[in-house]
Amino acid sequence: MSDHLLNPLTVICAGSCFAFSGLFYKLYSDKRQVVQKLKEIPNFQADHHLLRILNASSNKRLHYVAVEGLVQAIGEPISSQYVPRCHGVIQKITVHEHWKYWNSVLKTWVSKKVNKQQTTNTVPFSLVQPGSFISEVSVRVESPLEASGDYLEQVHKRLRQAKEGLMDAVVGELSGEKPVALEEREELLRVGSALTAFGELVLEQDKIMRLQPPKDGRSYILIPSDYKSFIQRHENSANMWKGLTALFGITGFALIAGFIHGAVNKDKKN
Repeated sequence: MSDHLLNPLTVICAGSCFAFSGLFYKLYSDKRQVVQKLKEIPNFQADHHLLRILNASSNKRLHYVAVEGLVQAIGEPISSQYVPRCHGVIQKITVHEHWKYWNSVLKTWVSKKVNKQQTTNTVPFSLVQPGSFISEVSVRVESPLEASGDYLEQVHKRLRQAKEGLMDAVVGELSGEKPVALEEREELLRVGSALTAFGELVLEQDKIMRLQPPKDGRSYILIPSDYKSFIQRHENSANMWKGLTALFGITGFALIAGFIHGAVNKDKKN
């Protein structure tokens, strides 16, 4: 009986391990390619060295580079509506209404977010070299709202519960809908935060460098960290997939080897 159960079970488990190992290897290979492409992108800090390179380049233009620095507002920054002494250059305020609706099929109340309101404010900003908030060399970041990347930091979140009286409860039961809460959330790209921007860099006049969306179709990206940390996160992800590839591959081989070893020992006993 064990021969009939163990053989198919071992094959299924080992096959699953090898299948997952192959999948994880594909993810590892794709991530390694991403890391390699990222490392091929020229990386600079917003300093005099970058200015000299840009000044010496053809057409005073670098088609795709990564520039890292600290966020500095050009003029007055945006003040947080909820957090004192908190300033940024991009502000996004989102308001959701949480409602409950009666589902006559499931015979229960279902929660939904409705009436989403979102306000986005920006002021011009640039990247400067760490340690030099007042610098004659900076990189102005153009059209930041066109960039991808999770670069905003949540600085405020509040959930206000709806006050429901007896009459409101009765009306809600009859209409099949009732308010639950109001959610407020504020996100900022804060002044002084580290930012790495991927895009096209051009030189205007003598010392004005401007980073803008690439004209060749490549991605315009803003990353809320320095370049080294950004690359390290991708390498850690690649190493994770590599480890899972090895783990499931070894497990699959161990299952097959264990079954063969057991079968050989059984034959010897017989």
